[in-house]
Amino acid sequence: MSQATIKTFEIDGKTISIETGRLARQADGAVVVKMGDTMILATAVSAKEAKEDVDFMPLTVDYQEKFASVGRIPGSFHKREAKLSDYEVLVSRIVDRALRPLFPENYHADTQVALTLISADKNIMPDALVGLAASAALIVSDIPFNGPISEVRVARIDGKFVINPYKDELERADMDLIVAGTEHDLNMVEGECAEVSEADMLEALKVAHAAIKLQIKAQWELVEMMGGKKPFREYNHERSNPELEAAIMEFAYDKVYAVAKSKASKADRSAAFKAIREEYKASLPEGTEIDKFLMNKYFHDVEYKAVRAMIIDDRTRLDGRKLDEVRSIWSEVNYLPGAHGSAIFTRGETQSLTTVTLGTKNDEQLLDSPMNDGYAKFLLHYNFPSFSTGEVRPNRGPGRREIGHGNLALRGLKRVLPGAPENPYTVRIVSDILESNGSSSMATVCAGSLALMDAGVKVRGAVSGIAMGLINDEESGKFAVLSDILGDEDHLGDMDFKVIGTKNGIVACQMDIKINGLKWEMVEEALNQAKAGRLHIMDEMNKTIAEPNADYKPNAPRIVTLTIDKDFIGAVIGPGGKIIQGMQRETGATISITEEGNFGIVEVASSNKESLEKALGMIRAIVAIPEVGAEYVGKVKSIVDFGAFIEIMPGKDGLLHISEIGWNRLASMEGVFQVGEEVTVKLIEVDQKTGKLKLSRKVLLPKPEGYVEPAPRENRPPRDGQGRDNRGPRRDDRGPRPPREPRPESGAN
Repeated sequence: MSQATIKTFEIDGKTISIETGRLARQADGAVVVKMGDTMILATAVSAKEAKEDVDFMPLTVDYQEKFASVGRIPGSFHKREAKLSDYEVLVSRIVDRALRPLFPENYHADTQVALTLISADKNIMPDALVGLAASAALIVSDIPFNGPISEVRVARIDGKFVINPYKDELERADMDLIVAGTEHDLNMVEGECAEVSEADMLEALKVAHAAIKLQIKAQWELVEMMGGKKPFREYNHERSNPELEAAIMEFAYDKVYAVAKSKASKADRSAAFKAIREEYKASLPEGTEIDKFLMNKYFHDVEYKAVRAMIIDDRTRLDGRKLDEVRSIWSEVNYLPGAHGSAIFTRGETQSLTTVTLGTKNDEQLLDSPMNDGYAKFLLHYNFPSFSTGEVRPNRGPGRREIGHGNLALRGLKRVLPGAPENPYTVRIVSDILESNGSSSMATVCAGSLALMDAGVKVRGAVSGIAMGLINDEESGKFAVLSDILGDEDHLGDMDFKVIGTKNGIVACQMDIKINGLKWEMVEEALNQAKAGRLHIMDEMNKTIAEPNADYKPNAPRIVTLTIDKDFIGAVIGPGGKIIQGMQRETGATISITEEGNFGIVEVASSNKESLEKALGMIRAIVAIPEVGAEYVGKVKSIVDFGAFIEIMPGKDGLLHISEIGWNRLASMEGVFQVGEEVTVKLIEVDQKTGKLKLSRKVLLPKPEGYVEPAPRENRPPRDGQGRDNRGPRRDDRGPRPPREPRPESGAN
């Protein structure tokens, strides 16, 4: 049996261990991180050589949860783990964003980090441990990696910051952040808050970084237990041509700088940069062979240096804005008459067309994953078609970026949604990005807020979002914090810090840092500058719509909720759903029912008032309790020899005995009623044991003149103890019957 190396440490009273050397030994690096019963297997493998002409880091991070980890079998048709769920994709992105900046810039081999939840405790959140596991797998390998990094969850619960809190504690948290970083810097933040201040956010990040340092120390101690750090593998992944690089820099730098300062639009600026490349190619002697890969790479380097220098030195932006200036904004609501709510939000060259759809309980999303099950009532989908950037690309469904951007916007908007019963709907928001030049996820937040108000959803207030950037010059120590960044400023900059909030505080954030040397004053300046930008954007939004519409759109479903006794749930549903399905067919309304404690919660939805009222009436009739002495107009359901069964309420039949039909005695039921005929009856008795209903029609009819009541039972001849009356002996008591005389033959006299 192989000997494992295990490093155990404590953080905020919780014991965590990192084990290596036992599992997955053919991977370049493999560890198992354990906290309680939760165990994550992390492996890292990197190709020995890079593919030709690759100038980026081809990193793949996959996080997958095994259903066996929580003792469940997958609910899918195939009964096996399928493609990654949205939640698994989001966790994968968290790790990817934390690891990617730490690989050497000239390392381009295909690298995969696989994270597998192999055992789980439902009360321990594995997404707080995946960053530690991924970094440890890399640090025990020979893959070039300038780590370690680590990651923690920090939450403020009952006013106190807690590291890696338990799941049931998060219900009381007003801050919930995942934070990753190195020993000296933060490089990734993702989370949500309950309208907290910028100072509170900064304090949470500092608490998280202190815990990150402890986990990085534990990783180095694990490496020492293994005999020291393995040397990095040798690699040479980049071709270079210093002469070509110098020539392009000399030819293009001033020209590119001039274009950067021209305040041109995105399209014009791209065309101008392309023209400079063509001009350089035309300047070369005829017959000169051009290495297109290196030429494009060096021109990108020129753009990178020129744009950053222009921002740092001139304190101006590519589109001419000041560092803290937000692009021009226009917005409109109710653009789509067929939607339940709609909005257009345009900021500069970024535009979102967003819709809100209000659905019923039947529209809730079923969640089926090891750590996330149940139902979701709020959905937000973000779409980024290729035409939004003027590109040609097939539509193959949402990618990881679209899932991530949609989740961030959802985090920001869900904090202002009212709960039940004020909002009985399942809400779906869809943001289609029609133009994009940076901050499209924040445009989704703003458009989503406007569309919710247009739909009449009683949100607590407007929500706006802004993306902040950073240009940092390590040599001079100068830096510039940029508000509402463009796509090029994101691509060429050092930070993408998205902040979402209401007028009262921050509700969600996401930060990615691409550099080392991030200072706390940079983060503080970015947060404060973001607040000013958010409030400016919100003021512009309020000019379009400042509060929710008083009513829902005419085509939106109206939902009425009824609370019924638990015992009536079966009666409303009926055998095999027969009753509830029949009511839906007959009324056109949508009816759903759930059990909560000792009650059933019935939701009836319809965009037609008559349909809604009809369905409500049918349900109320089912759950009504028959009252003795009350009159009912019922329908004859069936006829038997001794009477008829009358349905006085849906699903409630009573016996109208033949003796209770009228004052006159009936010899039989023949011709008295027909099935389906309406009959007015009175409920005269409910059997306390069986619950059977006894009906009478006779008591509602006038008594015939001269009618004589039958003699009371007690005045009739008494019966003996054997059940016989005293009017004489029964035939059995009188001996054998005498033989009968033979009948005469036919025709006899």
